[in-house]
Amino acid sequence: MADPTPGEILASLWRLAGLAPEPLGRVTLTGAEPVLPSSFRVGAAAQATIAAATAAAAEVHRRRTGVAQQAQVEMRHATLEFHSEHYLRLAGQDPRDPWDSIAGTYRCGDGRIVRLHTNFPHHRAGVLRLLGCNGTREAVAAALRNWRAFDFEDAAAEAGMCVSALRSFAEWDAHPQGQAVATLPPLRIERIGDAPPTPLPPGAARPLEGLRVLDLTRVIAGPVCGRTLAAHGADVLHISAAHLPSLDRLLVDTGRGKRSAQLDLRTEEGRARLRELAARADVFLQGYRPGAIAGHGFAPADLAEIRPGIVCASLSAYGEVGPWGGRRGFDSLVQTASGFNHAEAIAAGTEPPKVLPCQALDHASGYLLTFGTLAALLRRAEEGGSWLVRVSLAGTAMWLRSLGRLVDGFAAAVPEFEEIGDLLEESESGFGHLTALRHSGRLERTPPFWALPSTPLGAHRPVWT
Repeated sequence: MADPTPGEILASLWRLAGLAPEPLGRVTLTGAEPVLPSSFRVGAAAQATIAAATAAAAEVHRRRTGVAQQAQVEMRHATLEFHSEHYLRLAGQDPRDPWDSIAGTYRCGDGRIVRLHTNFPHHRAGVLRLLGCNGTREAVAAALRNWRAFDFEDAAAEAGMCVSALRSFAEWDAHPQGQAVATLPPLRIERIGDAPPTPLPPGAARPLEGLRVLDLTRVIAGPVCGRTLAAHGADVLHISAAHLPSLDRLLVDTGRGKRSAQLDLRTEEGRARLRELAARADVFLQGYRPGAIAGHGFAPADLAEIRPGIVCASLSAYGEVGPWGGRRGFDSLVQTASGFNHAEAIAAGTEPPKVLPCQALDHASGYLLTFGTLAALLRRAEEGGSWLVRVSLAGTAMWLRSLGRLVDGFAAAVPEFEEIGDLLEESESGFGHLTALRHSGRLERTPPFWALPSTPLGAHRPVWT
């Protein structure tokens, strides 16, 4: 059987969300794979997930105004948006910092490979403490020769660190966590509480104008969701905390369109302020380790009591099920553990591991969260209720794998910044003059844009406008 087309992938996501199919007749998908070098259908995943979010935004606008509009997503633009943090400049300079010096892959004493994610200082310190060595690649490599890969993966997880061992698809499929997520859909939407229907307010210049989103996310996947909701006019308030680490270089890209405030949820004052904000929010988006935000009194059930009719959107690494359900994780670790880095290397004819050409699991998960959130808002307007939208990097990985493979995927090359000028826009930001990718989901009547610049964390007060 032939692999699904991007249009067929989009239609399947739409059905999964429980939405009527009519809006899909107003979606145009152009272009062809491959855009980035991969044996996996990164382009199809990008185009379909961004189209799902764009079409859902258009449908929200139609419900509010009675005016339908065409949506369009071009393959090249969408695929490169999956690499958006790579394509930006501040005052003409590349602001990206290198990964931590000991992050990456190592061979253990049993000959197997592990990947360390040490970009947060406490994760770096914890790994070095576990290994009992200093912070050089040579020392880490020597220490890991005293470990078996799977043993170190488990020991690191027990210590709250972020490590994964390289597996093949067959090994992941046989692993208890692989089996636990094998049947997870890429997007789960469920009603979690009773509330009367919340009609979408009539009339709006932009699809999500007047809708309030609390964004408690970091790194890429969750922030991409908040950024996309902001592109369609939502009031997105990003909440961080001064004591928590952050990859600030990513904020330049993912912070566009948002206000940024800080609250310390370890204090009753911080929790009380967040409860006040949640009581007036439409969406509560969070991407911390499963149980972390819930432990402060903001589990989905708690939020449904605070604000009946709220839409909770939650991101996890490994799916909140199975033996790894509460484990910390990042895109690169899930790629390694779930077989992608092994399979990509085999397809390329190189020695494993070989990473995907972009953080595809992160970006796809971000747009799936966006789509799920908008689908839940549409269903809330008609059916009532409070809603929970769940996406996991591992579930997204299984979905990407299900889309099939490309025999000519490595014929593409990663475009240089100078080659994509037609996709870029310029603006001022809290970090300086910014050149970055425009959003690839186009709407004819309400083109998406970011009304606010990205800013450093905590630049605003924790209040709704």
